[in-house]
Amino acid sequence: MTSHQKFGFDTVFDSVGQTHEPPRPKRLFPADEVEAIRAHAFAEGERQGLASMAALEAQALSQIAAAIGQALPRLAGVAHEHREGSAELALACGRAIADAALEAFPLAPIRAALESLAREIEASPRLVVNVSPALAEGLQAKLEETAQAIGYSGAIQVRPAGAGPAAFTLDFGDGTATFDPAAAAERVAQALRAALAAEGLHAEPLIPGSES
Repeated sequence: MTSHQKFGFDTVFDSVGQTHEPPRPKRLFPADEVEAIRAHAFAEGERQGLASMAALEAQALSQIAAAIGQALPRLAGVAHEHREGSAELALACGRAIADAALEAFPLAPIRAALESLAREIEASPRLVVNVSPALAEGLQAKLEETAQAIGYSGAIQVRPAGAGPAAFTLDFGDGTATFDPAAAAERVAQALRAALAAEGLHAEPLIPGSES
């Protein structure tokens, strides 16, 4: 079976009888035109490549920002745990140092208290000192020496009590002064923990400048 090609008009007549021939495809190109076409194609390919690279870069930066956003709360939690651990370590070291100092100089706190209260107790006829039984032994004579040094002429009475090893209470009639190392250490620990809890995850960065 023979296939028939549709009839095509190569020459077209307009309304006034003028003829127009359709443009024939160009088959030969001069060298400068070829170079211009090549340069244009290269520039277009480069532009599209750069646009694709910019889109990939923006996508990568977006993914990095999302990952950092997810990691920051965890890092803040780790930093807070580190602060809590450091605070507990500092408290433990402080207690150990204080215990060693009290063991080496058990009378130092009482003598310091008498010197600080010299004006408050100078008019009191009697000073009652309540201390642990272990600390009460031999304390009377040493306190009298301290009282003489600060100008206190009243009577000093030492009473063994069920206090802690280095705890004591001074009763001078018009008032009292109490010292308990264990209670003082606990108050410091509670204050520090309360400050850490209030600070939460909003503390200053551990490394200066890392907040940026």
